Amino acid sequence: MTKTAELTLFADYFQLHVSDADSDGDLSDAWTPQAVADHLAVARDALGIGTAVNVHVSVTVALLPQEPDDDSSEFDHVVEASLDVSRGRLSVQGCTDYAPEAAAFEVLPGWNRVRVSRSNLARAIEADVDSDEHLATTEKVRIEVWPAPGAPSKVIKRWT
Repeated sequence: MTKTAELTLFADYFQLHVSDADSDGDLSDAWTPQAVADHLAVARDALGIGTAVNVHVSVTVALLPQEPDDDSSEFDHVVEASLDVSRGRLSVQGCTDYAPEAAAFEVLPGWNRVRVSRSNLARAIEADVDSDEHLATTEKVRIEVWPAPGAPSKVIKRWT
């Protein structure tokens, strides 16, 4: 059964975080030049998602029973990585949000796969700091999560 949630998160420092809610979510060594280019920083229990803007973004979180179909043609940039969620509590938040108040979701404990699909990037960049004032210019981020063994991260579709 698929469960979804709609969030509006402040993408401070041009990033969002998805992590094991019980971890410290330390991504300090994960933001390599390649991670910046891929818009995805990966640690065992935390992911940093690069955004196009440094304002509020629209986020949809979808918890899935299995890998979804590939619909990357509908998005500007799509990346995927594995995340170890030891106790089954997944946290989704803005980079500087207060972790105990972050949105938390129940997932199967252990390895999960996370696909991040982003859209409306050109319009958001054009509107810049005002991009979150109108739905037509707001960056949209979809985060899909399903149980799966650990695997290397990958860029499915690159936005340039």
